[in-house]
Amino acid sequence: MDDRPRLLHLHSSFDLGGKEARAVQLMNHWGDRVSHAVVSGVTGAMSARNAIDSGLSVDFPEAPPLQGRPGLSRFRALARYMQGFDLVLTYNWGAVDAVMAHRLFGRFMRLPPLIHHEDGFSTDEADGLKRNRNLYRRVGLARANALVVPSKVLERIALEQWRQPPSRVQLIPNGIDVSRYLAPPDPGALPGFTPAPGKVVVGTLAGLRTVKNIPRLIRAVAPHRDRVQLVIVGEGPERAAIEGEAVAQGLDDIHFAGFQRNPWRFIGTFDIFALSSDSEQFPISLVEAMAAGLPVVSTDVGDVAAMVSPENLPFITSDESRYSAALDCLASDLELRHMLGATNRARAQALYGQDAMFDAYARLYGMALARPGVLR
Repeated sequence: MDDRPRLLHLHSSFDLGGKEARAVQLMNHWGDRVSHAVVSGVTGAMSARNAIDSGLSVDFPEAPPLQGRPGLSRFRALARYMQGFDLVLTYNWGAVDAVMAHRLFGRFMRLPPLIHHEDGFSTDEADGLKRNRNLYRRVGLARANALVVPSKVLERIALEQWRQPPSRVQLIPNGIDVSRYLAPPDPGALPGFTPAPGKVVVGTLAGLRTVKNIPRLIRAVAPHRDRVQLVIVGEGPERAAIEGEAVAQGLDDIHFAGFQRNPWRFIGTFDIFALSSDSEQFPISLVEAMAAGLPVVSTDVGDVAAMVSPENLPFITSDESRYSAALDCLASDLELRHMLGATNRARAQALYGQDAMFDAYARLYGMALARPGVLR
C-alpha cells in the first residue's frame, strides 16, 4: 500500500518562474517520498514541468478551473477535488479561489489542510494592492494552516494589509545550492551565443512577462550598445514585444536564449546581472547571480536592496536614467565588477543556501500532515 503523502499543487500558472522553480526544487529534493498533482490556473502554462526530475510521481490532471466567476457551485467543485489529497498547496492570487473554496467547505467536507504561498504580484497589482483583493485574501485565509512568504516586504503586507495573525504567517526565504555556482560556466550552455569581441555581457534571467519589464532593460542598455551585449534567458508571452523594442533601440546583437534549465551552467557567462522588474519579492535569479559572483544592477523592488551586498547597494535604483548609468559604470570598470561580485558571492554563501529552506518547508508541511518526520 502506497502511504506516501499526496500533495496537490494549485498554481496560478506553472510556467517557470520563481515560485515554480522553488516548488520544483522541493519536489526534486524529496524525490519518491511524496506524490504530487500539479494544476495550472492558466491553460497550457506548464513549462516548469520540464525541470522536474524524471521518475518522480507527478501527475498533471484535469481539475475544476481555478479562475472564473466566483460562485458556490464552482467553489464546491474545487472543494470536492481537494478531497483526494493529504495536503493542498496553493500559490499566488490566481489560486485564491481555491483558498476560498477551502474556507467555505473545509469543515463540512473534511478537507485536507491547506497552505497558501504568496510570492509576489503581477502587473495589475505591481503599482499598489487592490482593496477588494486584500479583503478577499483576508477572508479566504482565515482557515488556512499557514501563509508562506519569501520576503520581509510580503510578511509586512500579510500582517498589515491582509490582517493575518503572526502565528499563521511563515517567512521562508528562497535558497539554492550555492556550491553549484562556484564552477566556471559551460561555454556551450547557451545555444547559439557567442560573446561579441570586446563587449561586456549584461544578462538577465526572467520569464518574458509584462511585470518583468524587459523593455526597460533594453532601453537602459541601448546608449551603451557599442560596448555592451545583452543576453535574455527566458520565455513567455511578451517575447514579440521585447524583440520589437530591441529593433527600435538598434540592439542588433541581442541574444534571446529562450528557456534554459540548470542556470549554474550558464549564468557565469554574464559579466553583469540585470533585473528590471516592476515587482519582485525575493527573486531566485538574483540569488543565483550572486552565488555565481556577479555584480547586480536592479530596480529597487521587494527585498532586492536587502539581498545584495552593501557594496552593491548603489546600483539598485528604479530611476531609468540612473539604472542606465549604473550599467555604464559597471561596464567601464572591471575591477569594480570583480569586487562587487566577490561580496555578492560571499553574501549568498552565508545567507541563501538551500538547506535551511528545505528544513523549513519539511517542518511546515510535515506538521500540517501530522507526520513531522515524513519529509526529513
